[in-house]
Amino acid sequence: MLGDFLVVVGQVGTLFLLMGVGFLLTRLGKITAETRGQMSFLLLYAVAPCLVVETLQVELTHELLVLLGKAVLAFLVSYLIFIPVSRPMFPSRDADTRPVLQFGIIFANTGFMGFPLVEAVAGPDALIFAAVSTMVFNLLQWSYGVVLMGGKASPRSMLVNPGTISIAIGLALLFSGLRLPGAVNNAVSFLADMNTPLAMVVIGSQMAHANLRETFRRHRLFEASCLRLVVLPAIVAVVLLPFGLDPLLYISVVILSAAPSAGVTSIFAERFGRNTVAGAQLVALSTLLSIITLPLFAVAARLLSA
Repeated sequence: MLGDFLVVVGQVGTLFLLMGVGFLLTRLGKITAETRGQMSFLLLYAVAPCLVVETLQVELTHELLVLLGKAVLAFLVSYLIFIPVSRPMFPSRDADTRPVLQFGIIFANTGFMGFPLVEAVAGPDALIFAAVSTMVFNLLQWSYGVVLMGGKASPRSMLVNPGTISIAIGLALLFSGLRLPGAVNNAVSFLADMNTPLAMVVIGSQMAHANLRETFRRHRLFEASCLRLVVLPAIVAVVLLPFGLDPLLYISVVILSAAPSAGVTSIFAERFGRNTVAGAQLVALSTLLSIITLPLFAVAARLLSA
């Protein structure tokens, strides 16, 4: 068990070292807010979609089809846990802060951080489950997430976004058995390989702009981080255990449930006129604290799935 823990710590530690590059370059003034925005755009609209498409170019078997169906249900169950648990939280907070904290509790960083985490801990074969989580995440983020922040969800915003478009292309390739032409596939693969380092640099840059001294003084942020990093993944791990899921699927769901608050928390807060500072601070604090919690849940998931 200690050996597994140290291995996971090393893998997660590598990701945080990559974050450190983004943090340091931002503090030195080499990565500006404009640069970070451009890198985030590249991740959102090119790199992450390419990773999804590449991941879904596998041979479809009956066993895989059943696994994908179970993965969709498992991630939906996770959100059916996250949403009601978050609803009664922070009743005394102002109207611009409460939805931001609730959003950060419900939605984990399964996009930028999810793929690298799953690949580092569970291996490349588990990436297909991370792709499924992206589909569920996008549908709920652009529906319930928008309503939570005070906006109006539309069918177009739910169905037309980089995540769902890449999923649609990937599923078409998966079910048809077709593959991208050689040159196109190579380009997609090269872009997909950028996901882990670029995503971690962006997150590190985001953390560099947060007031960490003030962040550590706000107990509400610790409460939200505790729910996101400890309480919710623990509930998911226990609830899904009796169903006897495939080990890679179970490990992936637990790890993604234990990821820190989504980086889009502050982005959505800004878009809908909510407290962007609280969003950025929650993302920074939960990301820092996940250095401790993620290895624990990764090892626990491994042991429970054995």
